[in-house]
Amino acid sequence: AGIARVRAYFAEAAGTAARFLAKADGPRVGAVGFVGWDTHINEGAASGQLANLLGALDGALAAIEKNMGDAWRETVVAIITEFGRTARINGTDGTDHGTGTVAFLAGGALLGGRMVADWPGLKPAQLHEGRDLKPTTDLRSVLKGLLRDHLRVEESVLASTVFPDSAEVAPTAGLVG
Repeated sequence: AGIARVRAYFAEAAGTAARFLAKADGPRVGAVGFVGWDTHINEGAASGQLANLLGALDGALAAIEKNMGDAWRETVVAIITEFGRTARINGTDGTDHGTGTVAFLAGGALLGGRMVADWPGLKPAQLHEGRDLKPTTDLRSVLKGLLRDHLRVEESVLASTVFPDSAEVAPTAGLVG
């Protein structure tokens, strides 16, 4: 019953936000935060905490797409986290805080169907500090690319106001059509 409530909550919250965003006079940017992702035990590939949460996230994305209606064609959804995971499973079938992470992008405005990354590898010599996936892309670069190319935010504003002191981080090009 617990995961059913989580799935329903994720879908309802995301779907409600999408209905507001889809309105012609509605907001152009929204944010929804879902907690509970700090799993260290029993993550599970097919069942377990992480598998359940990923299923709930899938339902939230489906609700966004459905409730955006025709506006989905112009939509970008960025799914990001503030921390990564270790490359190896710990003794309690989980992963602890790591360095490298992932960002998922969804939406009809994307030039999608691909992975945009430099894969560092998972061999021991390729891991950051011998335990974590090595970060290869600054998430500010991805977000700068989306904000510049999708919402037309000027690069100078991105480098000084949105992401202060980030002039050295170039926006990722080619994410949206």
